[in-house]
Amino acid sequence: MHLRSLSSLAAILVLASCSSLRSPIVPGAVPKDHGPIGAGEGPAWKDGSLYFTDGKHINRMGPDGKTSVFRHNASNGLLFDREGRLVACESGLRRVTRTEKDGRITVLADRFEGKRFNTPNDLCMDSKGRIYFTDPRYGSREGMEIMASSSACSPTGTVHGKTPVENVYRIDGPNRVTLVLSASKYSALERPNGILITPDDRFLYIADNNNNTHGGSRKLLRYELDKNGDVSGKGKVIFDWKDGRGPDGMKMDDAGRIYVAAGANKATEFETTRFKAGCYILSPSGRLIDFIPTAPDECCNCAFGGKDGKTLFITSGGHLWSVPLK
Repeated sequence: MHLRSLSSLAAILVLASCSSLRSPIVPGAVPKDHGPIGAGEGPAWKDGSLYFTDGKHINRMGPDGKTSVFRHNASNGLLFDREGRLVACESGLRRVTRTEKDGRITVLADRFEGKRFNTPNDLCMDSKGRIYFTDPRYGSREGMEIMASSSACSPTGTVHGKTPVENVYRIDGPNRVTLVLSASKYSALERPNGILITPDDRFLYIADNNNNTHGGSRKLLRYELDKNGDVSGKGKVIFDWKDGRGPDGMKMDDAGRIYVAAGANKATEFETTRFKAGCYILSPSGRLIDFIPTAPDECCNCAFGGKDGKTLFITSGGHLWSVPLK
């Protein structure tokens, strides 16, 4: 490589590094509240419309701002694949599905080694089109089928003498599921919720949110991935919400900044209001760059959208928020 090319490459890397530490929010911008439209999870943008879930259905907000039901009986994390098909974590039905362009539903995964998943929560996709998803269980532990060995260490208690385990999986093809991370095997992980993979497939970020347990993890963890897409080594803590409401859904922009929905405005038995509800914008290494406050409570997820892709949509307490980015 010529000296001039090396200099240009170095300049690009320096600029990229600097931009990842700058706030991406348009100066003077104020988050817009679109109202209590049942925006709980999701969200995902496609062709001028925002898709989100209300705990029971997938809803679509069109360019006119009106909301309608897109699919019944589906909830939680959403993404569109390269062919424009909607992939969803269906927590209630304990499966991950894809809505085909003709409306048919393809079940991509509903079991691991013959046992039903806990409640698939959130998902992301790598450069090869493989889907990674988290499988925690909040609330009652009854009905959990995936158990750890008796010698495994788990912070989530036992069910009928067995230890339930909450894992991270990868879908390599329809009903071809690979275990990526296990809370019983990796001591850094307790209850995986949000998930994000970097564009170069080098790092996997997990929102470890054991938020209904005193002293439970409320951390953003980063794992290295090998060339096969498997975790190599222990997780590194990137940010810690301590005794507040931990991280939920998240996204990454072109500069490598991470947008994490987290925090609460009302304390509970297990959570303080040390970290307010909103979107925490972090550098790739976990430095807090900026914060977008939301209301009424429990900021859950976020997505990029808008005509130029420079609007951040945030779901919080059933409300939908948006803020313009640079």
